[in-house]
Amino acid sequence: MTGSLPQAPKPAAVTGCILAGGLGRRLGNRDKGLLELHGRALVAHVIERFAPQVDNLLLSVNRNQARYHAYCSQLVGDDTADSGGPLAGIAAALAHTTTPWLAVVPCDSPFLPRRLVATLMQGLAHAPAEIAVARTADGLQPLFAVIATHLAPSLVAYIAQGGRKVAAWYGQHAVAEVDYDHERRSFMNINTLADLTIAAQR
Repeated sequence: MTGSLPQAPKPAAVTGCILAGGLGRRLGNRDKGLLELHGRALVAHVIERFAPQVDNLLLSVNRNQARYHAYCSQLVGDDTADSGGPLAGIAAALAHTTTPWLAVVPCDSPFLPRRLVATLMQGLAHAPAEIAVARTADGLQPLFAVIATHLAPSLVAYIAQGGRKVAAWYGQHAVAEVDYDHERRSFMNINTLADLTIAAQR
C-alpha cells in the first residue's frame, strides 16, 4: 500500500480516460478506436456511455491524433511506433490528471456499463483500497478500473523496471474487486473482425 488512502470522492472528482493506444495486431494493425460499428467509430460509442460518468475526459492515443481530436480535445500519450501497452496509456493519463481518482476503460468496449464508475466507487467505499476493478465470471477486467492518482510514481517505476502486466501492477496495491457478472456481456471487447460482426448484431 502506498501512503494514506484518499477518501472515496464524489463523481465530480473522477477524471476518465479512454485507452485508445493499442496497435490492433489482430485487426491488421488497424486503429481499433476508429473502427466503425453501426456507422460510428467505436470510440464514439464508448464516449457516449463513459463521458457522462466522469467530470473530465481524456483520450490516450499514440497515432491518428487529428482524427481523435474530433471526439475529444484532451489527448495524452505519444506517437511512437512501439506501443508501451495499456499501462503506458494509464501512466500518461495519471500524469495529466488533477483529480484524486482516474477511471479507465478501453476504446473497444462499446457496451460498457452506464454506471460503471459509480459502481466501482461504491466498491472503494466498502473497502480501504487504492484501485477498484471490475470482475466477471470470465475473470478480472483490468482495463475497467478506478485508480488513485497518487499511485502515478509507483506506475512509472514499475514500467521503468520492465513491467507490462496491468494486473501485476494492481497486485502491488490495495485492490477492491467489484462483482459485475450480472452485466458480463457489457464487457465485450472488439479484438477481431469477427467480434465486430457479432457486436453489429447486438
